[in-house]
Amino acid sequence: MASAPSGAPSSAPPPPLPLSALRVVSLPEQQLVDHLAGRVPGFRYVLWDMAGDPVGARPDEVDVAVAPYATSAWRHALPSATGLKLVQLQTTGFDGVPEAVGPDLALTTAGWVHAAGTAELALGLMIAAQREIPRAVLQQREGVYARFESRSLADSRVLVLGVGEIGSAVVDRLRPFEVEITRVASRARTDEHGPVHGVDELPGLLARTDVLVVTLPSSPATDGLVGARLLSRLPDDALVVNVGRGRVVDTPALTAEVVSGRLRCALDVVEPEPLPADHPLMRAPGSLLTPHTGGSNASFRPRVRRLLEAQLGRLAAGERPLFLQQEGRLAFPPARS
Repeated sequence: MASAPSGAPSSAPPPPLPLSALRVVSLPEQQLVDHLAGRVPGFRYVLWDMAGDPVGARPDEVDVAVAPYATSAWRHALPSATGLKLVQLQTTGFDGVPEAVGPDLALTTAGWVHAAGTAELALGLMIAAQREIPRAVLQQREGVYARFESRSLADSRVLVLGVGEIGSAVVDRLRPFEVEITRVASRARTDEHGPVHGVDELPGLLARTDVLVVTLPSSPATDGLVGARLLSRLPDDALVVNVGRGRVVDTPALTAEVVSGRLRCALDVVEPEPLPADHPLMRAPGSLLTPHTGGSNASFRPRVRRLLEAQLGRLAAGERPLFLQQEGRLAFPPARS
């Protein structure tokens, strides 16, 4: 292949863009426009649900787009948003989004917005499964008032897989319940709360676990992590709780364990979603399902407003935003060590 002639245009990437280049911010709801326009000056705010056209601007004028919640349809608007520089998600998970937006766009996620609500649900699923609350509800529907003895959460050995925003929130809420807590992350370390075990230690740790709580996001490293081999290490009658991403747990392997009666599950996320109506987990004894409602609660809207206010305030001040997953072409200050 012949080399480029002397004096030919360079193929070097364009220089990074300063944060001062961020001027037009699109928001998917009028309430967010009204809230932020009065609190974070320095930007022009426009309403854009990323389905139709923006109100007050062209798609190619938008610099920062806050994606709508609980839908991926907004990705279809990206080709028309040729001036876009940063996408802010309202979700903690971002699987598939970097591939959709490409490497030139900065991407930030919702971080702690959903941590409290999801951790609250995780605790509720644990209590409901251990104390057999679904059994009591069914008895009530049938007009039956009969006492029964159940398992308990107290004195259980609980392993929380993942120490991010959600995993840490789960641990914080578990502490008063008199359980033995084990934390596991990608690598072993010690933090201000004590030891964190590495994922390589899981086989031995699971053999001493009564409740496994999965809070991990989806990624090439985590998808299918909790498969048949690890599930087989859990003791009989152990409970598997998943409030992270459905793909982290091998659904066929978990289904086989639950249908056999050896393990139980309490899942807010599962793969696939929605779970087919005739799927065995829908009716198996020992299976408790909620339809991915961890972040769908009354605390979401005020928390996302607080986050967006903080994010835009940081950008206006030339600071690095929270929960930055990729920098794109923007010149962010370096992360603090």
